[in-house]
Amino acid sequence: MMRTPMLTKVSTASVPTEWGTFDCTVFSDGDVEHLAFVRGRPTDPALVRIHSECLTGDIFGSRRCDCGPQLATAMQRIVHEGAGVLVYLRGHEGRGIGIGQKIAAYSLQDDGADTVDANVRLGLPVDARDYGVAAAMLHELGIGKVRLITNNPEKCTALSERGIEISERVGLPAAVTPENRRYLRTKRDRLGHLIEGI
Repeated sequence: MMRTPMLTKVSTASVPTEWGTFDCTVFSDGDVEHLAFVRGRPTDPALVRIHSECLTGDIFGSRRCDCGPQLATAMQRIVHEGAGVLVYLRGHEGRGIGIGQKIAAYSLQDDGADTVDANVRLGLPVDARDYGVAAAMLHELGIGKVRLITNNPEKCTALSERGIEISERVGLPAAVTPENRRYLRTKRDRLGHLIEGI
């Protein structure tokens, strides 16, 4: 089993959202602060979404990706179920390359590259994300077994390697737009995401 990072619990408060009220706990890994939105009293196997920060999609509603709709759908599912956790990992922008490089990759995509080739042309990893912090946050919350809301099998593998048991992968429907169809196909065909309906 891989080692999980040490975290510091920073603060907790109730946060009402458009989907319902969550208890939000902020954890610091020493460099970045991450958030856990907890609904109800989740018990194993807890319904969990590990969501990578996407400023353009989550905040500005970019149609180049499906991040905003995935976030909304996950929050809705957790509220509908009555209990669960959404872990929001900051520092994961653009699969871990940062907002500046992500926008540079967008420019290459405008010239015909897909998301994988754009990162490679910039001399960057295809996916630089690490899910150790997510596993550590779940351990801190007393969760060791999850029903993971994801289309990305790598998230399941990464959490399993850090002691989180995956009892079920809960798929997300594709939020297809004309602007993100190629992006979604690339995630499916080149990155192994389990996406249907493209």
